[in-house]
Amino acid sequence: MRIGIPKEVKTGENRVALTPAGAAELRRAGHSVYVMKNAGSASGFSDESYQQAGALLVDSLEEVYASAELVVKVKEPQTEEFALLSDRHILFTYLHLAASRSLTEALLSSGASCIAYETLADAQGRLPLLAPMSEIAGRMAVQAGAHHLEMAQGGKGVLLGGIPGVTPANVLILGGGVVGANAAAMAVGLGAQVRVMDTSIARLRYLDDLWRGRVICEYAVQERIEAYAQDADLVIGSVLNTGASAPKLLGRESIKQMAKGSVLVDVAIDQGGCFETSRPTTHHHPTYVEEGIIHYCVANIPSAVGRTATLGLTNSTLSYILRLAESGLAALATDAGFRAGLNIHRGQLMHAAVAKVFSLPFTDASRLLDKE
Repeated sequence: MRIGIPKEVKTGENRVALTPAGAAELRRAGHSVYVMKNAGSASGFSDESYQQAGALLVDSLEEVYASAELVVKVKEPQTEEFALLSDRHILFTYLHLAASRSLTEALLSSGASCIAYETLADAQGRLPLLAPMSEIAGRMAVQAGAHHLEMAQGGKGVLLGGIPGVTPANVLILGGGVVGANAAAMAVGLGAQVRVMDTSIARLRYLDDLWRGRVICEYAVQERIEAYAQDADLVIGSVLNTGASAPKLLGRESIKQMAKGSVLVDVAIDQGGCFETSRPTTHHHPTYVEEGIIHYCVANIPSAVGRTATLGLTNSTLSYILRLAESGLAALATDAGFRAGLNIHRGQLMHAAVAKVFSLPFTDASRLLDKE
């Protein structure tokens, strides 16, 4: 199969979808790999390293899409890429469709088959292609929060870990999944007081067993979320409804009651955000102040550490890319978890949560693939 790796054009995106080592694996399996010039330069992978791996370099986005049957990306296609997709393409990338009706409609119109990293599941129901970026985002959320609590950044001037004789910062983490667990680990490591809230008792039990009282694990009810937010120096929103819009856990009135100079980090911003006052930001302009609270709502947090993120992503995606390259969409027919990643196929929407968000018709992917 012919596999295309474009240079990411989303603002502030430093990752690339495939390392040179990944390209070499695909070449060894007999596939052709087309890499856009400078696609990996921001994450430290030179054009020469791709050529040494056996990839073919092309000059433009247009050439990548024209050459490829399977297009592998990091972020969702941008406006300039919409017209380059057609019904002969399989697109494999993060999509987060519930956050954008215009993207959803553009991909439906393209006729392409679009597989989302973030909804693909393994045999245990976990999200293996979301996990590595969630690990990074959780850890980065604490770094970003700690930085923006500094007075030079407009924060209230609180050191996350405090010092002997001075109370450390109070960190509230909403959601105890992969993002939340990694955020907790970072915050504990820096010496903060940490509380994780979730609606999964099993997850809270796991985190409680892990931290043995070092992290307070509490069942999330709205009244308690709002009460703890008022006392928090840093609130990290890390909730996930797979493929669907994130729930709004803090409204504007609750945020008004927080101490001025506190920080909100909304890791769920790719799915619409979990705070009423959230709106997407970029690495170039990562924050804004609303109701006296610093909001960090960068939509591609892992891009800040593009090399680490690219290596971690390729480690997770490569086996699936190889399967798609070998069998095309037939690889999904016998694997329900892989099939769960198919969000759009030839003008049909195949993710129920996205269909519900936009009141669009839903098609069951398993029935369609059985017919093809």
